[in-house]
Amino acid sequence: MRGALVLPALLARKAQVGGQAVIEGVMMRGVDHWSLAVRKPDESIGVRDFPLVSWMVRYPYLKVPVVRGVVALVESLAIGVRALTMSANESLGEEEEELSKKEIAVTLVVALGFAIALFFLAPLFLTGLLDRWLGEGFLFWLVEGVVRVAIFVVYIVVVTQLPDLRRVFEYHGAEHMSIHALEHGEPLTPDAVGKYRTLHLRCGTSFLLVVLVVSIFVFAAVGRPAWYWLVLSRIVLIPLIAGISYEIIKWAGRHESSAFVRAIMWPGLAMQWLTTRQPDRAQIEVAIAALERIVDLEPQDRPPVEGVEVMA
Repeated sequence: MRGALVLPALLARKAQVGGQAVIEGVMMRGVDHWSLAVRKPDESIGVRDFPLVSWMVRYPYLKVPVVRGVVALVESLAIGVRALTMSANESLGEEEEELSKKEIAVTLVVALGFAIALFFLAPLFLTGLLDRWLGEGFLFWLVEGVVRVAIFVVYIVVVTQLPDLRRVFEYHGAEHMSIHALEHGEPLTPDAVGKYRTLHLRCGTSFLLVVLVVSIFVFAAVGRPAWYWLVLSRIVLIPLIAGISYEIIKWAGRHESSAFVRAIMWPGLAMQWLTTRQPDRAQIEVAIAALERIVDLEPQDRPPVEGVEVMA
C-alpha cells in the first residue's frame, strides 16, 4: 500500500516549493519569495509575502559542496523563526513586532543549544554508562546512534500529545498535501488537495533522519579521545554532519526514480507518520492560501532554477 503512495510522487514533477507549519498557519518558500498564511481569530486568512535573496546568491563562494548545506539550513531556520513569531502574533490578533536580526540570532542559538544538548550530548552520556559492555569500537558509536534516534522519536511522540503543537503537525500535513496537488497539476482547491496523503519525499524529517545516520559514521571517525575532546566533537562537527546530510538529500532528490533511493527514503517517510497529522478542511485552506501566493509570484511553468533544492 505504501509503495502505491510513493510511486505517484516519484512520477510527478518536483516543484521548487517547500514549506513549514507554524502557529495556526503555513509558511511556503519558493526560490525568490516566501509567504505566510495564518488563520486569524475572526476566521479570516491573513496572507503576506516577502522577498528572499539567498546568501548563496549574494556570495557565490558559499555554493561549495557541504558548505552550501550549512548555509541552506541556517537560512531555513532564520525564516522559520520569523514565520513562527509572526504567526503567533497574527493568530492571536496581537500587534506584530518584527524580530531584529539580533533577536533572531539569539533565538537560533538557544534553539540549537537545546537541540545539541538533547540529541547529541545526552546520547553520548547515556551510551557512556554502558561503556564497559560496549568497548571502544564501532559498537559504541552504533549504540549511541540508536539512542539518539530513540530520543528523537520519544521527543516527537511527547510533543504530538500537546494540543497546540498537535495542530502544528496537522498544518504540516496540510502543507505536504497542497504541494502534492501542485506537483500533480491539480487545482489548488480543498477537495483536490484533500485526496493526497500527508507524507512527502522531500520533507525535512527525512533530512533529520539522514543527519542522525551520518553522525554515527562521522563520530566513529573521531575515535575515543579524552572526554572533553569527545564532548567538543559533538558540537563542532554538527555543521559538517549537516553539510554532508544536505548533499545526500540533494543527490537523492535528483534520483527519486531509483529503487535504491526509494529504499533509502522509506525510513524518512515512516518518521513522517509522527511529524504529520491529517488536517481538517480549514487547515487545508490556509495551506492553499500560502501556496497560491508563491505560485502567483513564481509561475511554475518557468524553467527550474539550477542549484536550488527546497525541502517540502
